[in-house]
Amino acid sequence: MTTETTKEIPEAAAVPPPGAAPAKKVSQGHRRLLTRRDRLTLGLMAGLPTILHIALVWVTALASVALAFTTWDGIGFDSIKWVGLENFKELFSNNPQFWPAVQHNVIWFVVLIVIPTPLGLFLAVQLDKRIRFSRVYQTAFFLPVVMSMAVIGFVWQLIYNPDTGLINSVIGANEPGKYIDWIGDPDLNLWAILVAASWRHTGYMMILYLAGLKGVDPSLREASALDGAGEWQTFKNVIFPTLRPTNTVVLVVTIIEALRAFDLVFVFNKGAQGTELLSILVTNNIIGESSRIGYGSAIAVVLLLISLVVIIPYLVATFRKERRA
Repeated sequence: MTTETTKEIPEAAAVPPPGAAPAKKVSQGHRRLLTRRDRLTLGLMAGLPTILHIALVWVTALASVALAFTTWDGIGFDSIKWVGLENFKELFSNNPQFWPAVQHNVIWFVVLIVIPTPLGLFLAVQLDKRIRFSRVYQTAFFLPVVMSMAVIGFVWQLIYNPDTGLINSVIGANEPGKYIDWIGDPDLNLWAILVAASWRHTGYMMILYLAGLKGVDPSLREASALDGAGEWQTFKNVIFPTLRPTNTVVLVVTIIEALRAFDLVFVFNKGAQGTELLSILVTNNIIGESSRIGYGSAIAVVLLLISLVVIIPYLVATFRKERRA
């Protein structure tokens, strides 16, 4: 008796009978990527920071703008009274500290743009030459930027101490009758604080310019060398013009740093005796003993408008550049 074995052919089984509709292909790789728990987690991760940002930045900013036209001592919302432009009129005409504060903010900007910015560019150019221990130098110069402004203030307070400070000890002004009060003297304290601010700002500018120099096309340097240009001519005519975007960022950052200056001054002498700044006036009126929240908000609005004058043109230029690209 012979037995016939039949072999099953998978291809034949896959062929549909005549007249039947073709079977739909099932995508083997199609899977549900996000479960309900994943969507909930992503929603919390994206939603909570957004809510906090809106509440702590946008709501408070709009509330400050609204309070600038009112008087409020901060005790109960029923004590808020609408006064219109009275806060701004008093600010521009009857506040003896306002215009000196504006002047000090302008001086702050001029000093930062004149001293630490060129010094940071010089350090960046030297470090871009790939000298030995360049990483060590970068870390040393950038370390003040990482430190808190309050810590920098405490450090420089020790340096400026009239009795045991480093500066007076070096120049021999730490003896009775020869003391130099770097913080208490209204003619010196602002400049002393600006030295500390410049010390920190130099490292910031160095990193920005160093990043810009890394993006310079090496062929430009080679072409300049082939033309017989010296190091200074190459920098002035070839490298520096290519740093125009970096210079724009540096200018905006320096203006913002000058307007937001607060920590150093507050640590040194709380903005008294010739170191008034707009940020100090805002703080003293809002959380000070007077609790003139409406008046302090008016100063904050002026500071906001000055900042927008700088920030908006920068954003417009940036967006136009992106559209062209």
